[in-house]
Amino acid sequence: MLKGSFPIGRFRELKTPFYYYDLALLRRTLDTVRAQLDLNPEYRVHYAVKANANPVILRTIAAAGLGADCVSGGEVRAALENGFRPESIFYAGVGKSDDEIRFALQSGIGRFNAESAAELEVINEIAGGMGRTAPVSLRVNPDIGAHTHANITTGLAENKFGINYEQLPDILLLTQRLPNLRYCGLHFHIGSQILDMADFVALCNRINQIAERILRSGLPLGDINVGGGLGINYQHPNHLDIADFAAYFDTFRRHLKLPEGTLVHFEPGRSIVAPCGSLISRVLYVKEGTTKRFAIIDASMTELIRPALYKAYHRVENISSDEAEEIYDVVGPVCESSDVFVKGASIDRCHRGDLIAIRSAGAYGESMASQYNCRPLPPSCFDE
Repeated sequence: MLKGSFPIGRFRELKTPFYYYDLALLRRTLDTVRAQLDLNPEYRVHYAVKANANPVILRTIAAAGLGADCVSGGEVRAALENGFRPESIFYAGVGKSDDEIRFALQSGIGRFNAESAAELEVINEIAGGMGRTAPVSLRVNPDIGAHTHANITTGLAENKFGINYEQLPDILLLTQRLPNLRYCGLHFHIGSQILDMADFVALCNRINQIAERILRSGLPLGDINVGGGLGINYQHPNHLDIADFAAYFDTFRRHLKLPEGTLVHFEPGRSIVAPCGSLISRVLYVKEGTTKRFAIIDASMTELIRPALYKAYHRVENISSDEAEEIYDVVGPVCESSDVFVKGASIDRCHRGDLIAIRSAGAYGESMASQYNCRPLPPSCFDE
């Protein structure tokens, strides 16, 4: 969405800060994903609910026919309540509670992505007590380091997630012995905000090695879940507003070497919803320092924690000014030195009351918001 396309008149009537979602862009993104699925009939996509669980967003994605990737019982419930078919819901996470496992089994979800032998034994016990058979895949650590921030790399051997691939044969045999489990396949995820397709090629190569070893041993392979991780361009949201899904899916099409007919599951989150969301704020004060100029806005790390948590970049625009650009540190009001959105940003001259858009905030913005400093959670509005 170009700067001049924001409904400024409508925004002036709303209390800031709030999240604004361009549903037309979300639908175009979903159409782009669906076009790739039409080219690859063995591919299935499950939206990563953790990226954004706003009910309007979830209903829009469910209506496009995607499944859901969930990492908590609450996310499973949100997916069910907003139109996702139970059999399309996959449930991952290293610490599923007994109550969450029971709820997922009662709901008839399509898959548990299990992350340890201990978890398999608990799921088996609970399923047996309910007279159910639990469908499970095994999350495997491929020991691949994605070229992304250390806090969102998840595929290394030392991560808390998943099963080290050297342990896989023994744990796969365990799934065959436990009577209340139905083994379905393997699950992988190497990280998030990945833009270098070479990382996904490395994942494909490791999956090929593991699949060959399993098949050679006579054990079942099942289907393959490659996780998510596709990144977006945070620098240029006005011109690159849809992630490069063609390159992403083509990478797996060219490099995965699996038995014919093997289903391949994907779990994108950020790449679907990040571009369509912006955090809208107002300038409270322009503070002149000795060597710096600060635009102090009414949004903070409680609405969008990514810059404070990851040093993540979001483009910041003054959408109510056409004056000459000046250099600002754009900061929030929370009593933390890390409550900074961007330093040294060149944006149109700011005045008290100007509207500020923090772009590409549709993923891990609203979903990670907090009430620190007793601040209210941000509301949301939508443009069809």
